Parts: sequence; structure tokens; C-alpha cells
Amino acid sequence: MNFRELVDAWRRILRLATKPTREEYMTSLKMSLLGLTLVGSIAFIIRFIFVSLYTGLYGG
Repeated sequence: MNFRELVDAWRRILRLATKPTREEYMTSLKMSLLGLTLVGSIAFIIRFIFVSLYTGLYGG
């Protein structure tokens, strides 16, 4: 793909792009926050387990 084809592809994408409705925006926001919360919770649990194991094995 040369530069001209790349620019044409970008133009087509921008022409088709529309502003999301409020409902679409809120759905995307909720899904993003849910994913962020899920990943953060998993990281916290893993860190808690490792800190607990380290403290238990080496006495502080």
C-alpha cells in the first residue's frame, strides 16, 4: 500500500465516521470503566496474594 492509497483509505474512514449518540457513548464508557475495574481488581488480588505469601514466609 503506497502513501496515496493510505490517504484515500483515511479519507473514506473519516467520511463514514459519525459522532456517537449519547446512548452509544454511555455504553462505551460503561464498558471501558468495567474493564478498567476488572483489570485493577485482578492486579490488586495478585499483589495481595504475593505480599501475603512474602510476609508469611519471611516474617515481615
